[in-house]
Formats: sequence, C-alpha cells, structure tokens
Amino acid sequence: MAARNIEDEALSGLTRWASITLLIGLAIWTWRFARSPLSPAVMDSFLHLPNLVFHEAGHIIFGPFGRFMSVLGGSLLQVLVPVITIVAFVRQEQPFSAAVGAWWAGQNLVDLAPYIADARALQLVLLGGRTGAEVEGHDWEYLLTTLGMTQLDRTIGLSAHYLGVLVMAGAIAFAAWTLYRPRPA
Repeated sequence: MAARNIEDEALSGLTRWASITLLIGLAIWTWRFARSPLSPAVMDSFLHLPNLVFHEAGHIIFGPFGRFMSVLGGSLLQVLVPVITIVAFVRQEQPFSAAVGAWWAGQNLVDLAPYIADARALQLVLLGGRTGAEVEGHDWEYLLTTLGMTQLDRTIGLSAHYLGVLVMAGAIAFAAWTLYRPRPA
C-alpha cells in the first residue's frame, strides 16, 4: 500500500467538511470584495489588521535599502508573507493549504488597492487616525510621485483590486479541485 500524503489524510472525514466550509466562506468573502472595488470598507475586514502588522514590519525590514525600498517594503512584505506560505505549503506537498495562502495573497492585493488609488486624494484614514492630506502624504503618494506616475493611482489601484480578485477566485477553484481530484488508492 502506497503511503498517503499528509494532506490527503487531513482532507478526509470531518476535516474535509471543515475545508469545504472554509472554501464556501472564502467564496462569499471574495464575492463581497469583488463587488466593491477601491472601497475603504475593504480595510474594515478582520484580515486588515493582521495584514497591517506585516505591512508595518516591511518598512523596518526594508529600511536598510534606502527610503524608496523602506516605503515600498510595507506593501511588498504584506503580499510577500502569503507568498512565503504558498512556497512552504507547496514544498510540503499540501496543495489545499497552498491555495488558501494564494487566496490570502490575492486578498492582500485587494486590501492595498484603495491605498494605492488614494495617492492623489489622500483621503484614507491612516494608522495614526488622520488622513494623508492631514499629514505629509502616505506610502503610495510617495512611491507614485517618485516614479512620476501619480496620475495613474486609480488605474494601478483598480488593477491591484482586479488582480487580487482573480487570484482569490483562482485559488478557490484550485482548492476545490484539490478536494475533489481523484486520489490513488
């Protein structure tokens, strides 16, 4: 008898139903995110605060590489942490878990989209409780100004949103496939 993959074992019985329930929840959540592009309400999601921890840590981690990388590092690490989980789960041959990590990466793009799109307006309330207009701007205002692309803030923000939704939907489809794919006896 061939040894079964640890994830195959985990995705049987009660855990399988929990995984199906998780996928249904992620699908509903994805639909809600997809319906409101660039809405600041995305930042009211309970995942926003955990994502924010990685965002703020990115500023510190990338700080030694200069101001531009320090500022970009927040958004970069926010998306990079879920990508690291994907790689870890793929290396452990756990495709369902990797798919959930991919969903999280897409959700982080959706989470960043309103922030990117706010580079000119500076109306989003930041971590300190004030808007970018009330302080000296914010990350994406600095990044897009430095790159001479400030006029593209909404286009880039919308692109991040739609790419994030696409990644989330693809991750759900792949995770569902991992639950229903034929398994060796």
